[in-house]
Amino acid sequence: MPIPLKNHESFSWIKGELKLAGSIDSRLIGLLRAIEKSGSINQAAKQAGLSYKGAWQMLERANNLAPKILVNTAVGGSNGGGTSLTSSGKLLLDLFTEIDSKHKEFLKNINNELICDSEMQLLFKRLIIQTSATNQLFGIVKNIIYGTINLEILVELKSGQEIVSTISIEACNTLELSIGSNVVLLINYPEITLVNDSINNALSARNCLSGKIVRLQKDSVNVAVVIQLPSGDTLVSQIRETVYELLNLKLGDSISAAFKSNAVIIGSIN
Repeated sequence: MPIPLKNHESFSWIKGELKLAGSIDSRLIGLLRAIEKSGSINQAAKQAGLSYKGAWQMLERANNLAPKILVNTAVGGSNGGGTSLTSSGKLLLDLFTEIDSKHKEFLKNINNELICDSEMQLLFKRLIIQTSATNQLFGIVKNIIYGTINLEILVELKSGQEIVSTISIEACNTLELSIGSNVVLLINYPEITLVNDSINNALSARNCLSGKIVRLQKDSVNVAVVIQLPSGDTLVSQIRETVYELLNLKLGDSISAAFKSNAVIIGSIN
């Protein structure tokens, strides 16, 4: 079943947390703001999402690192005690606020520039795809062959190898696929049959990608076979150890990964 991918046009591709001197971050600043507002460590800790002990540890560390203390604490007295920012604490708060505003504007400008860069957009969209499928390959739709109910999507990988995916006409329309569309192909390893290139095999599978074995990972029952395609992409197939021994697989061997067209899940990343 084809899967549509989310629209990430409003996604912030570049993110970054502001830190001053390696230790002054938004958590400390949030605590200082809460202290300035409430005048109480206990209340400020709650507002900042910290434990009372954690808030004190953070303030003590900040006071020790700063050339002048950032927070004054009064115990008892006619006003009942309390906590307040020193002039240095207020200066740090104002400085961080100003720099943070410029930092956010900087990130916003970079992200706006990336929106206009189609190649970078495509790269980032590929990187954020998360799926349970073992294998992910990216390509471009080269042809669409219509049938009565279903259709075949012919996708060209960056190596020039081609994969056929069979989907419904309704799914194609939902994904808004057309020739030239960028797509991701998802193939679970149980769908892949390994074919030893030294043996002449007649297969009914529409797809057969040749490559070389670059890794063999065994457990007590199965063996994961990692195949590197000419493009540098990899496919993973998992076979029983008895099949592995029968095929006599070794690192560097030429091997083909065969799978049916209806085993390929396709998603649009335009």
